[in-house]
Amino acid sequence: MEDDPSLNPSIPVQISPLMMSGSFTATMAGSGAVMNGADTAMTGSGNAMCCEMATNGEESSRKLLLQSHSEKHFTAGEIVRDVIIGVSDGLTVPFALAAGLSGANVPSSIILTAGLAEVAAGAISMGLGGYLAAKSEADHYVRELKREEDEIINVPDTEAAEIGEILAEYGIEPHEYAPVVNALRKRPQAWLDFMMKFELGLEKPQPRRALQSAFTIALAYIVGGIVPLIPYMFIAVAQKAVMVSVLVTLVALLFFGFVKGRFTGSRPFRSAFETALIGAIASGAAFGIAKLVQSRPN
Repeated sequence: MEDDPSLNPSIPVQISPLMMSGSFTATMAGSGAVMNGADTAMTGSGNAMCCEMATNGEESSRKLLLQSHSEKHFTAGEIVRDVIIGVSDGLTVPFALAAGLSGANVPSSIILTAGLAEVAAGAISMGLGGYLAAKSEADHYVRELKREEDEIINVPDTEAAEIGEILAEYGIEPHEYAPVVNALRKRPQAWLDFMMKFELGLEKPQPRRALQSAFTIALAYIVGGIVPLIPYMFIAVAQKAVMVSVLVTLVALLFFGFVKGRFTGSRPFRSAFETALIGAIASGAAFGIAKLVQSRPN
């Protein structure tokens, strides 16, 4: 029995070139497969990194674009509205009262006293009216918010259909707004805010809006109401004081109307003319009525 070279360490083992070639080929093939797998993984990782870099680049570009573009929109509409209400009434009502009393040949001291009393009462009345109006708006918003929240919970499919109906009004097709509807259904608070704003047209009021409105209207009324009374503080003769009051108040009305037009986006000069015309008509009517009453036979 011949000794098996593989079992006898003393006998050298002859390795044929064919065996070496096969082993080398298998080894190289395995290494190639590993390298190909690594290349594939690196390629996939590179693609992912490229996509992420592209997304980050787009996000950075979007942020830079938004930062470089500043929109000059006027956002203090409620405050301006309160100022307009207060100053308009403040300039007109005491002006008409003073003109009417001047037409009745009342001394300047009495006109000033009556005018200041009217300014105080008017400021309180206007401020209270602004407070009640803002409070009513806030209460209405809370009621509608609760009602809309109950509808989203109880009839979600109907409310979702209403989202589609709202978006369809902007020319958006069903296959385009379907993802938006699904996304909102997953976010109840965003859904509720969307319905309040776009279905009901209601904006969430500021917590201190009622007090702010009352204070703004009352202060604006006082500022406006003092203007036509200033001449009566320095001129004792009412007939002379009323002429100066007319001039001062008309200038104030023109200036206020111009500023109002600039803030509200309307034509400033037209706004100035309209505001002054309203004040002139009110004071003229009051002065004429006073003269008519005074000339009536006893």
